[in-house]
Parts: sequence; C-alpha cells; structure tokens
Amino acid sequence: MSREQVLAYRVAAQQLDRPGLRAADLAVLALGVQDTPYGSARLALAARGAALPDDRLTLAWSLRGAPHLHRRAALPALAAASWPLSDADATRRIAGQIGSGARLGLAAFRATADAFRSVVTAEMEKGEVSRAVSDRVPAELSYDCRACQARHISGALFQQAGLAGGVRLEVAGRAARLAPLPDWSGPPATAAGTADLVTTYLRLLGPATLTDAAGFLGTTATALRPVWPGGLVEVSVDGRAAWLPADRLAALTGAPPARLVRLLPPGDPYLAGRDRGLLVPERAHQRELWRILGSPGALLVDGEVAGTWRARQAGRGRLDVTVAPFGALPARVRRAVDAEAVGVAQARGATDVRARVEPE
Repeated sequence: MSREQVLAYRVAAQQLDRPGLRAADLAVLALGVQDTPYGSARLALAARGAALPDDRLTLAWSLRGAPHLHRRAALPALAAASWPLSDADATRRIAGQIGSGARLGLAAFRATADAFRSVVTAEMEKGEVSRAVSDRVPAELSYDCRACQARHISGALFQQAGLAGGVRLEVAGRAARLAPLPDWSGPPATAAGTADLVTTYLRLLGPATLTDAAGFLGTTATALRPVWPGGLVEVSVDGRAAWLPADRLAALTGAPPARLVRLLPPGDPYLAGRDRGLLVPERAHQRELWRILGSPGALLVDGEVAGTWRARQAGRGRLDVTVAPFGALPARVRRAVDAEAVGVAQARGATDVRARVEPE
C-alpha cells in the first residue's frame, strides 16, 4: 500500500468526513481524545462535526498520564488495559525523578492508586491532592522539589496512576481539580484487555507496527509483545511492514481519496500515531508541527498535513486564526480555511473570527 492510501484510510476511520454523530458516538472515543492544551479535545470533536457537552464523556488522566476525553462507561476497562504489564514495564514508565522508587514497579502504581482512592472523596484542588497523596505513598516515590521547597510524588507516577485510582479531571481556565469517579471498584488486579486496546489503535491509526502501538500506550515493544493481538494481517506500506486488523483490510484497500480541509488541534487523534515520518515526511515540517512545548494545530488538506495554524484571542469575543502553509494553497483550500476558522471560533465560544494565511 502507498502512504496516500493509508492516509485516506485513516481519514475515513477517524470520521473526518463528518458523519453527523454526537461526540460520544465518534469512533475516536474508543481510544479517547487528548486534551492538551485544555480545550483541544473540543476542537478535535468539532473537526469531526460533533460538539460538547455530551454527558456520556469524562476527562481523565489516562494513556501515558495525559488528559483524555473518554466515554465514562469505558473507563474501568481502560484502567485495566492501560495498567503496566509487569514490574519491569511499570519501572520503565516512571523512571526519572525517582530512581529507587521506580524499582518498586507495580507496587508503586498500586500504592499511588490506593492513595488517590483514600484522598479524593470529593472535588479537590490538584495541589491539595498531590500533597495528600505524597504523604500516603512510600517515601521512595517522592522527591524534593527545590522550586517550591516541598516533597512531591513523581509527576509521571501521579498522573499515570490517576485513572486506576478512580479520579477524573475538572478544568476551568488554568485550574485543574480532581473528583472521584462514582462507584469505582479500585485499581485493577492485573493488566487485562491490552490486546483489545492495541487492536483499537490499529483500527484508527493503522497499519502500524508493534513499536508504534507501544509508543502510543507509553510502554515498550518488549513489554507489549506477549500480548500482541491476533487476527491481524501484515501490510507493506511503501516497503515498511505494518499490521492491521484483518476485518479492516477491505476498508484500507477501498478507501476513496479524501477531499476535505480541516483545522486539527494539537494532539488531535489524526496526529497521535507514532509513525510521524509517514504522516509528515519532511523533517523540517515535523519539527514545526510537533514541538516540545506549544505545538500548533495542523492544516489538513485531503489527508495531507499541509501546514500549521494557531489561534489568538484578539479582544472580547474575537478570535484571530493564522495559518502557515508548507506551500502554496489553491483558492478552494483558502476558502475552506475561512469556513473552518468559523467552526474553531464557535467551538471556543468566540462570536467573531478573522482567518489569515501567511504570507498574504
């Protein structure tokens, strides 16, 4: 298969053609929609023709400890599927600030999840929860923070254990609060359903490799290999071996060329695959799109990432959207950018918008 056919498949699989569904019914909610920075999940749903609120959805720290919007009913299964697969896997996921504590492996995750359950019994400030959880876990799981002259639990562990501990996120502006998930039964006894989660990744972002899927889950290929799912077919994508669920092969080979323009936010599910070189072949363009801090959104034209964009509040109710294309844009794409900018403004609650393509 060519990369163009793979991109056409992903556009269709991720419903960027706007099928007219409510937010929680979109296919991408099977994996969750990352909300970094806050508000980007709302824009990702809007790019697929859906809008919030949807009372079936909940924001939680989940995959890789990042905030994601999920179907509330799916959270118990997701907590088990994203639980570390072994002590070695757990250690690798939290190595860094707490060298000796990381070697506790699964015990570190369980102690932190249990602490969350005992602390978060009502909506609380994130800082308050962090202090209380830090006091309840083994000392090896915390470190001395010079900036605030206090001892903190490892940030990576704190966020990766949040879902297993039964907490959800409430965000208003820049303030994050944590609240308990109702009727939470506690952290999983062991990882379960990880193969199904991998299959979902391959449905939405395949064909992909074992390493790609492991990176998305925040683990390693070595840890993931024992639970690699069955029912897959090997697909050669421009000479690179990758995998796809067998029941999606016809959809891959028959995917029609995409003809659409979308303004995708940072962290959009379409940008979440770990095969970035396939999605954006030019290294310079990769550096522009995926930054360590402050990544822009992506201008998507017929399946290809054709540039970046940013939005800036320009007064009360006014939004300025600036698009920086990687090359010249046809007139029909420029017209579509104007229309998409209106959708971005509506999703952000702005009443007026100005779209500008650089250079004019």
